Amino acid sequence: QLQLVESGGGLVQPGGSLRLSCAASALRMDYYAIGWFRQAPGKEREGVSCISSSGISTNYADSVKGRFTISRDNAKNTVYLQMNSLKPEDTAIYYCAAGLRTTVQECLMGRYIGSWGQGTQVTVSS
Repeated sequence: QLQLVESGGGLVQPGGSLRLSCAASALRMDYYAIGWFRQAPGKEREGVSCISSSGISTNYADSVKGRFTISRDNAKNTVYLQMNSLKPEDTAIYYCAAGLRTTVQECLMGRYIGSWGQGTQVTVSS
């Protein structure tokens, strides 16, 4: 199973930016669709963005469209989430996850996801 490690979280002021990274170890990441999910205190986990194995297809939650960009570098076994214009409501633990046979639509709903990282905290506050 794919092992995933997130990094890049931290504290940022509203309107600021962060770039999260999701690095895969062992098996090749380029067989997998990769998604970013988040969970805020007291709330259910939600899909943020997903990218296909090739990187051609992407999908975003309505709440982050136009602010977040997902990308991948299969040569480096890494997927990125560039987060701009951050808002306090973006505060959450962010997780990356992998799915072997999932579309970006199914991925965003958390379907057919088999591997999860440990998460990285993002806090947006002044």
